[in-house]
Amino acid sequence: MGSPGPATISLMAAGSAYGVRRSLSYLIGIVVGTTIVLLAVATGITAALLAVPAIGSILIWISVAYILWLAYHIATAPPLAEPTEASSTFSVAGGTLLGIANPKAWVAIAAVFASGRLADDATTDAAAKIAVLTAMIIAICAIWLVAGTSIAPLLRDPGRARVVNAALAVALVGATALAVLH
Repeated sequence: MGSPGPATISLMAAGSAYGVRRSLSYLIGIVVGTTIVLLAVATGITAALLAVPAIGSILIWISVAYILWLAYHIATAPPLAEPTEASSTFSVAGGTLLGIANPKAWVAIAAVFASGRLADDATTDAAAKIAVLTAMIIAICAIWLVAGTSIAPLLRDPGRARVVNAALAVALVGATALAVLH
């Protein structure tokens, strides 16, 4: 968790394009979506996905389609003159969808729940993991969003903006490909 992936890279792109304040709704969406994944894994939906692999395959392809669409919008974003209103691409709904559809989140969260126990009682163990992971999700997402603001000056120059936007889009697609292929 916390390494470059679809959610973190898109948060960096949102932060660089719109700043922290105008991207907060997107961050909230990603936190909500990832928390939904966390709760789904904690309640055992992963077992259902494993029992009916077609559901997992459908989710992966929906994820890939959305992430490719998002990468296209990042790659083709115009250079910044001044910070503008956040586009609908970086909305609460878009963030929630990405949080839910992010294959890396499912794998990372499932790995935590499959690993060692934090408590002897299963309910206490699950509650502790949910609390720790929720705090991590919020902190990690906020860090990547703020990191994106540090590259905003690069996006004011058209040539550098194209390079940065293309690099973020390629990184987003690459991180997704790695998550899907593992």
